[in-house]
Amino acid sequence: MNLRKFIASIWIDVVALILIGIVFVVPFIFIFLTAAKTRGEAALFQFNWPSQFQLVQNIREVLLFGDYRMIRALWNSTLLTVGSVTLIVLFSALVAFVMQRRQDRMASVVSSIMLAGLIIPPAVVPTIFLLQWLGIYKTLFGLIMVEVAYTMPFAILIFRAFMANIPRELDEAALMDGAPPLRVFFSIILPLLQPAIITVIVTSSVGIYNDFTGPLYFLPGNENVTAQLTLFSFISQFNSQWNLLFADVLVITVLPLIMFLFFQRQIVSGMTAGAIKG
Repeated sequence: MNLRKFIASIWIDVVALILIGIVFVVPFIFIFLTAAKTRGEAALFQFNWPSQFQLVQNIREVLLFGDYRMIRALWNSTLLTVGSVTLIVLFSALVAFVMQRRQDRMASVVSSIMLAGLIIPPAVVPTIFLLQWLGIYKTLFGLIMVEVAYTMPFAILIFRAFMANIPRELDEAALMDGAPPLRVFFSIILPLLQPAIITVIVTSSVGIYNDFTGPLYFLPGNENVTAQLTLFSFISQFNSQWNLLFADVLVITVLPLIMFLFFQRQIVSGMTAGAIKG
């Protein structure tokens, strides 16, 4: 009887672990094994151990390809991610603070615009025309502005949900003591937003770092290559190096995976903040 209760209590967990293994672990193992194979073995797409394990050689060849093109791409992706996430956190927290504390018609209009930013798909051609008119097309700054505009609506929702749990009396007391609104935000509100900030940083970083279409449309050129666009280097219609392609995928994937594993608890706490109270 006790055995039946034990099985009944863990069968859901066992099924969940099996599904997670099939969906996430198995593909990663396949990528790892293919990245360690020779060019001929990788082209067979078989799920087996390589006869000649050369993962280090393949990664080294990926890093050296095209006069260190991968190193330049990783540097561009780092600048893009850090610059975009910094502006996203700052602007989104400021907008969320105003929208959460104001309960008038203007706040409702801005909230509707932010919600539309999550629903309406981005318009590529008008965005390119706008960047050309501003003189920032094919520049890293222009792509940073695009990433900030695309990601801010989601970040604002996260900050608003968490900020709803911060008592309004805190900033009201600071205002009565003579503190200006910006001082109230940076000295009182922003330090309390740490779980939400970590959530926005991690989710936005992974999304921007893994963005493929944004750099492809708004940052063309060999000197402006990002990490995701290096995948074009090893695949073509007539000549594909699948072992180097999967080694490239492995190099690109490791950094976001490590970040997610280290901050998954903060991500969950920031995503669920405000779900019960608000």
